[in-house]
Amino acid sequence: MSLKVYNTMTRAKETFVPIAPGEVKMYVCGPTVYDYIHIGNARPAIFFDVVRRYLETSGYNVQYVVNFTDVDDKLIRKSEQTGESVPDIAKKYIAAYYEDIEALGIRKADVNPRVTENISEIVELIRELVDKGFAYESGGDVYFRTEKFAEYGKLSHQNLHELQFGIRIEVGERKENPQDFVLWKGAKPGEIHWSSPWGEGRPGWHIECSAMARKYLGETIDIHGGGHDLQFPHHECEIAQSESISGKPLANYWMHNGYIHINNEKMSKSLGNGINVKELVKQVKPQTLRFLFLSTHYRNPLNFSEEGLEQAGNGLERIENGVANLRHRLGSASEGDVDARVASAVERIKAEFRYRMDDDFNTADALTAVFDLIAESNGYLAAADVTASTLGLLLSALQELDTVLGILPEERNELLDEEVEQLIVERTEARKTKNWARADEIRELLTAKGIHLEDTPQGLRWRRK
Repeated sequence: MSLKVYNTMTRAKETFVPIAPGEVKMYVCGPTVYDYIHIGNARPAIFFDVVRRYLETSGYNVQYVVNFTDVDDKLIRKSEQTGESVPDIAKKYIAAYYEDIEALGIRKADVNPRVTENISEIVELIRELVDKGFAYESGGDVYFRTEKFAEYGKLSHQNLHELQFGIRIEVGERKENPQDFVLWKGAKPGEIHWSSPWGEGRPGWHIECSAMARKYLGETIDIHGGGHDLQFPHHECEIAQSESISGKPLANYWMHNGYIHINNEKMSKSLGNGINVKELVKQVKPQTLRFLFLSTHYRNPLNFSEEGLEQAGNGLERIENGVANLRHRLGSASEGDVDARVASAVERIKAEFRYRMDDDFNTADALTAVFDLIAESNGYLAAADVTASTLGLLLSALQELDTVLGILPEERNELLDEEVEQLIVERTEARKTKNWARADEIRELLTAKGIHLEDTPQGLRWRRK
């Protein structure tokens, strides 16, 4: 099966064919850096990280761009409230963003362009739109003429006159038409601003991505992604701006992840139910959050709840324990060939994993293949005699799948401190003398220190929680 991608533009799954063989250009809209990222930001960050990983393991060279909106109304309001400059606020939260995505196992994009570093490119694109009659200046602002672009609404599949205008599209007296949207905002007294042919000001929201996608990836890219809420107006406006100039599609495939609900209630700023990643990962393993997001198909709404987190934690623990059991058994495994039956099962499971991922990056079903591999591993470990080569095959297969999903923490070779070592020795002696009370007491003490003990037929095994 070849890779199928659900294209928001056509509302259908399509066979993925890149513009250039072996190359993929992907642009995903990033955060507005006026605060710490929340789980709504984390979902596309995690999902498109997996898309990138899977494309790379499929042999593609991926050029991955995620932008930062580092100047807009929200940053300006934050500056007014805190007394910090807009650049200082952006710098602080960009640094926090990198910390958060690293915790979530998300690799940095190849480029993270910022609006403030691309003002000249943005001004140039606006100038081209004005020169071609797609935009006009009015009172120091510049607006895009939506009626001039006949296909406006084609992504969201809405008629121009039926569209419900979303956040950041302002209806003002300076517009020729209420549906027109701003490309350049004239500066108000005291606001951060740049020079332009239309006076001092700053870019509108939508124009930034059109300019940066063109600069870093070209006029037409393979994949443009983001959250479902960006479909309209942001991506619709991007299409109008970019395609008015180039006459070519901005992107061949449009991908949007579903909304997040908090305890079955849609997450929104007005409800105040957003959850910051920085605070959440202090309470929950980052891999648990990643597992939770990947256990639901990316286009479906995801319900975030304590129960869901607990289930994700339990599922992840099953996988981690399976991997730990394989590594532990390597120490007592015998020499010998790879078990033919296990090898056949591994190939079947890996093929199933790829089949699920090729079906529009279906991570939820791909996780089932991982659990099948863990079940196969546990079944093999039940044998009295196992070979190191077979264990190595199973571990290699699990690592191969995790290269795509990124749910397992890095293997750590940590030494126990002297106190814990002594407690383990004492517990072993207590068990030999059948002092079960003392053995249980030591187990509880070690558990409190974050050390989990497992008595296996091959001897005592420990791991950190």
